[in-house]
Amino acid sequence: MPQYLIFTDLDGCLLDSQSYSFDAARPALEEIQARNIPVVLVSSKTRAEIEPLREQLNHHDPFIVENGGAIVVPLGTFDFPLDRTRRREDYQIIEFGTPYAMLRDVLKQIEEAVCTPLKGFGDLSIDELMRATGLNREAAIRAKLREYDEPYLVAGPPSIAEEVGRQIMLRGLRWTKGGRFFHLTGSHDKGLAVLRLLECYRERWHRENRLDHIVTIGIGDNMNDLPLLLAVDHPVLVQKGDGSYDPGISLPRLIRAPGVGPVGWNAAVLQLLAHTGQEAGTRTGSGRFPA
Repeated sequence: MPQYLIFTDLDGCLLDSQSYSFDAARPALEEIQARNIPVVLVSSKTRAEIEPLREQLNHHDPFIVENGGAIVVPLGTFDFPLDRTRRREDYQIIEFGTPYAMLRDVLKQIEEAVCTPLKGFGDLSIDELMRATGLNREAAIRAKLREYDEPYLVAGPPSIAEEVGRQIMLRGLRWTKGGRFFHLTGSHDKGLAVLRLLECYRERWHRENRLDHIVTIGIGDNMNDLPLLLAVDHPVLVQKGDGSYDPGISLPRLIRAPGVGPVGWNAAVLQLLAHTGQEAGTRTGSGRFPA
């Protein structure tokens, strides 16, 4: 039987983009728990934001924060040393990101270069952030505890946003577009972190003599999830709130989930896991399910 590993975005995927509820995904989550399948949360959210969500989900697996800025690994997940990690509380942290203070400085430099206001999370008050995101006060406070990623808003036409992106790349950094904000990051993305963590699981299962056949599933809904979707065997694209799919994402064998947010997430995961027996019996070596 294959070893499954699921990587998922949060907002607009596992979580409803308005209510932030995951109730509609509970049937799939229960099936995942019954099969002991690791689920890696991959988000633009901060560690401080994801920690209370993990308690709600009864989640014990590693998670990826701030668009791949770091992998946060609970102690005891792997019984072998991880390279280039630092200990923080009950975690080992693998860092890829550029320090947040440096990102803030760069954003201000670009604001001057394009002569257009750029509102980053660091510029917004808690009340402003609550209005912009729909988060409650506690969640907004946690969202501002950033380490590797600066979400920002651009005032003006799309050409200004394009110029901001060009200025970012000229400085050797990256940008991406999430559901509500653009994101300024270092030279990392979700896909880089996914591949690094996959190496860790491959080593763990090899040591446990369980390395039969790894099947990776990745779930996202917008362009900042593209690196994640490119890194997995089965990329799943969830519908946006209006029922559409992000037009910028078109991949070979892309699975379009039949539903919005956690509704689509639930349906796609259950459908993929239902093929377990068929895949094990008719494996072709590609590591993919029929589209």
